[in-house]
Amino acid sequence: MLVLALDTATPASTAALVEVTADGLFGVAESRTVDPRAHGEKLAPEIAAVLAEGGFRPRDLTAIVAGLGPGPFTGLRVGLATAASMGQALGIPTYGVCSLDALGRAAGPGRVLIATDARRREVYHATYADGVREIGPDVAKPADVEVHADRAAGEGALKYGDIFGVPVEEHLLYPPGAALVAIAADRVRAGAPGEILTPLYLRRPDAVEPAGRKPVLT
Repeated sequence: MLVLALDTATPASTAALVEVTADGLFGVAESRTVDPRAHGEKLAPEIAAVLAEGGFRPRDLTAIVAGLGPGPFTGLRVGLATAASMGQALGIPTYGVCSLDALGRAAGPGRVLIATDARRREVYHATYADGVREIGPDVAKPADVEVHADRAAGEGALKYGDIFGVPVEEHLLYPPGAALVAIAADRVRAGAPGEILTPLYLRRPDAVEPAGRKPVLT
């Protein structure tokens, strides 16, 4: 089963191909660009690149797994809209995974704080024990995050590591595509029905529609 993983919940846009078998998962290709303003421009070429690297075409895909966030509104919706439209066009299921969970799973054994940049000098955060989420996800100022871990990962942890006061795993900053697929692997193998990809925003978008027009005084 060939699965495409997409994530745009952080400043990085990620596309990855992973083969899911009865025996495990096998990474085929992954492409990542770190640019918080270029998700819309980079994701489609990344999808094309990983398919070409693996020698596959879109019709070879069995399913799509997408990171649901939490993440900033504009970037996150790029990945989810792309996953949903591809799934519909190809007639294949789409599955959602909390993006922080992918980082937590990739961090491995022990207790780890996962934090990604939420802008406004805040972070999206969650705490994991042996890859399983115990606290969160939530959004808060770094100084207000209660640290119940002996290390941290994510680009938010790197940015505010001096505040968190625990070692930061600098090699693990963005959700790996293989970890996203690993979390959804049982659903993929079972051929579970596709899911509506509901984003985890955790707060309202910066841009909101005006409540109404102001009267013009004459």
